[in-house]
Amino acid sequence: MAAKKKRKAKKRKARKWSGRVTRESDALDLKKGVFKLNDPKKIAASLKRSAEHSHRRKADPYRSALSMLTFYINRAGKNLPASRKKKLNDAKGELKKLFHKDKPKRKKTGKKARKGK
Repeated sequence: MAAKKKRKAKKRKARKWSGRVTRESDALDLKKGVFKLNDPKKIAASLKRSAEHSHRRKADPYRSALSMLTFYINRAGKNLPASRKKKLNDAKGELKKLFHKDKPKRKKTGKKARKGK
């Protein structure tokens, strides 16, 4: 009986690491409830503000904000309703706009010459 309780407690503790990461991230100090906001623009603006004010992040602000959003979507994925997931994915697009990353990438033209021929 005692073995079951230990196993159950251990399992419960192991499942909460992703929530701890979102709360106590070394990269960003997120505003409480940022992922529960209903407006993708507000979510993106909050993530941008957090990323730009952080002195502990290792990547540029855009990359840090996008990584945290993607991490949250991936970790909460199964439990998120489709409408919520859509809002969070829309926030990715808003982040791109806020950081001026929405320009289309230029396509390379021509083929590269192979070395050795």
